Amino acid sequence: MLNRAGLVTLAMAGAILFCGASAEAQRRERNPNLPPPGPAPRGDRGQILLGGATPEEKGVWTPLFGIFDPIAPVEEVPFQPWARALYDARQIHEMEPHARCKVSALSRQFLTPYGVEIVDIPELKQLLIFDIGGPHTFRIVHMDGRSHPTHPLPSNYGHSVGWWEGDTLVIDSIGFNEDFWFERRGLPHTDQMHAIERLTRVNADVIEYELTVDDPGAYTAPWTGAFALQWEAGTELFEYICQQANYAHELMVGGEGSSVDRSSSIVP
Repeated sequence: MLNRAGLVTLAMAGAILFCGASAEAQRRERNPNLPPPGPAPRGDRGQILLGGATPEEKGVWTPLFGIFDPIAPVEEVPFQPWARALYDARQIHEMEPHARCKVSALSRQFLTPYGVEIVDIPELKQLLIFDIGGPHTFRIVHMDGRSHPTHPLPSNYGHSVGWWEGDTLVIDSIGFNEDFWFERRGLPHTDQMHAIERLTRVNADVIEYELTVDDPGAYTAPWTGAFALQWEAGTELFEYICQQANYAHELMVGGEGSSVDRSSSIVP
C-alpha cells in the first residue's frame, strides 16, 4: 500500500485533470450568459476560502459533471476480477446505499444535484463537509496536524485528516467500512482503502476535485479520478426528507426490478 507521500505524488503525476478552462467551458455551455468568474476569495490570512467571500455569503458546491458517469474511465480502472464483476452487477440492480439514506464518503458526497457546503472552522482546526440531500450528515476533516489512529473504528466516512499545499486542500482518509459506494456508479472498495482527495479552487466559481484510491483489496494498483464542482451562489442547506421505506422501488433496483420480491410493503 502506498504511504501518504506516494499517494500525493501519484495524484499530481497521473491525475485525470479537469483544468479551470475546461470546467469554465462546461459552465458556459450550460449557461452562455454567465459573467467571467472572479478570482478565488481569500481570508484574512491569505488562505483560499472554500465557501463565500464573507461569512454572510451563502452558497453550495454542485457537480459540474454527469452524476451518472464514473469518476474515471472504467477501462482504465485496474480492477481485480471480483471487483469488476461486482461493478458490472451494480450497473444492473443499481441498489445504491445513498439512495436508501445511507451515508456515503469521498467523491459520492459531492455527486449530488443538491450540493454540499464546506465550512472551515479555524478555531476548532476542523473542516466540515455538509450533505444537503439524503443522509442529513456532515463529515469532519481534522486540520490540526494529527495522524490517523493505528486502528480506527471502520465507518462510512472513515477518519480524515487535512492540510493545505499552497492553494490546494489535501484530505487523507482511511478507516472505511464497506457499507457505502464512494462514487455514483458503484466502483467497489474494501476496508483496506486509503484515499487522497485534492480540492483546488481555481477561481470564484470552480473547484477541481481529484480522488486517488489505493485499495489492494479491490484493485491491482492505485488509480485517480477527477471532476469539477461549481459554486451555486445564494443556495443554502434546506430540509430534505429521506425515507428509508421508500416505495419508489424503480428508482432503487434498476433493471432487476421485475425480479425483486415485492410481497412486503417495506423495501429493505
